[in-house]
Amino acid sequence: MSGGLLVAGTTSDAGKSVVTAGICRWLVRRGVKVAPFKAQNMSLNSFVTKEGAEIGRAQAMQAQACRVEPTALMNPVLLKPGGERSSQVVLLGKSVGEMSARGYHGGRQQRLLGTVLDCLTELRGTYDAVICEGAGSPAEINLRRTDIVNMGIARNAGLPVLVVGDIDRGGVFASFFGTVALLSPEDQALVAGFLVNKFRGDVSLLEPGLDMLRGLTGRPTYGVLPFRHGLGIDEEDGLRVSLRGTVRESNVAPPVGEDVLRVAVCAVPLMSNFTDVDALAAEPGVVVRFVDRAEELADADLVVVPGTRGTVRALEWLRERGLAEALLRRAAEGRPVLGICGGFQVLGEHIEDDVESRRGHVPALGVLPVRVRFAPEKTLTRPVGEALGERVEGYEIHHGVAEVLGGEPFLDGCRVGQIWGTHWHGSLESDGFRRAFLREVAAASGRRFVPAPDTSFAALREEQLDRLGDLIEEHADTDALWRLIESGAPSGLPFVPPGMPG
Repeated sequence: MSGGLLVAGTTSDAGKSVVTAGICRWLVRRGVKVAPFKAQNMSLNSFVTKEGAEIGRAQAMQAQACRVEPTALMNPVLLKPGGERSSQVVLLGKSVGEMSARGYHGGRQQRLLGTVLDCLTELRGTYDAVICEGAGSPAEINLRRTDIVNMGIARNAGLPVLVVGDIDRGGVFASFFGTVALLSPEDQALVAGFLVNKFRGDVSLLEPGLDMLRGLTGRPTYGVLPFRHGLGIDEEDGLRVSLRGTVRESNVAPPVGEDVLRVAVCAVPLMSNFTDVDALAAEPGVVVRFVDRAEELADADLVVVPGTRGTVRALEWLRERGLAEALLRRAAEGRPVLGICGGFQVLGEHIEDDVESRRGHVPALGVLPVRVRFAPEKTLTRPVGEALGERVEGYEIHHGVAEVLGGEPFLDGCRVGQIWGTHWHGSLESDGFRRAFLREVAAASGRRFVPAPDTSFAALREEQLDRLGDLIEEHADTDALWRLIESGAPSGLPFVPPGMPG
């Protein structure tokens, strides 16, 4: 078998990443050797593979669903937004520079099609099946000419297409029909059918609509997945995270000690790898929320300043909103603050940036004895070390090079009192270290919080991926899905007018 499938969506956030991961886990439990693939990803949440390549975190999680090691082949093109109109282009795991959206879609994207197809061909030669994820919607007719991630990759690779729609946001029937009707005849011939995501209620009430949709398009619905809390794998795009009131899904288990710990995460602009706090939210008794006002730091036991694609911009934002002053007060009062990557850099003395913002010398908050200089080459590593007497694993993705001038050593950074800083993403996923760190935070905050002795973040991730596999197995037509992956789109699928405008 050398099968494949493209999971497309009616919109961004329709659930493509989750469905792809679920299909991957279902297949691997059937004994199929499977790999994920996303030709082009726009995300500020990224990961470093063992060979030192940067890819989207969603593809790394999908690789975990497949029980394989992630590689650059699985996400050959990664776009990291630096604002509304430009992105850093990461090709095969390495940055190749900044580019405007107009410049990228004006020619560069199409020239990458050969590279993308080569990566997919190599994966299909190694694995029994490759489950590909699209981006946005395949019916973005303004971008179809240069598309390399939706119907462009499907037509060039002969992949059948499954369209996912989020019924929770409404309009799913119109979205399914309109998606097909805006594609060319050649593209429509690859769209095999639909998958409804996030359904609440009695499926029997939906079935008449599904029958009418089949009558209108000649295409079946391959399943109706029920709404489930806490099933989202690592989100792709930090730009879509609300600056107000976003709360990470927390473990439902009650706290072990008498108190909870409250964690406030500063929702800085261009926030990257905000998934670092997922491991905190997985701890019973830890409540994590994202904030953008100074007063929201007052009752926090721990404040996290996360990574960002715009360190100097984040520093200015913190000052504009009064958060910088609040952080300085916390430092003076000995109240815990953790800076990660860009958040670590803003806590230092000054930043020399001729790469990212090109602003040159910029004074930082000055609560850690650290000076940062931005280098043209990006650091991409998977370090292993020790902190608080515990083994720690992490990964680094940054241009800033930190010169640590004092304080106590802390991973690659330092600690002064209760102010901690490091470039290491993912360190809190190391269970022993996370528990030791939370004990320090509880002691400094005067909270009678006790970390659960047996929380395993890796095990929780595996449980989550198994739940995604269960969703596919229990609520999708897996026999029909298997035939689609193995044999491709059925022949004779009808054309739905009007098709793509000329």
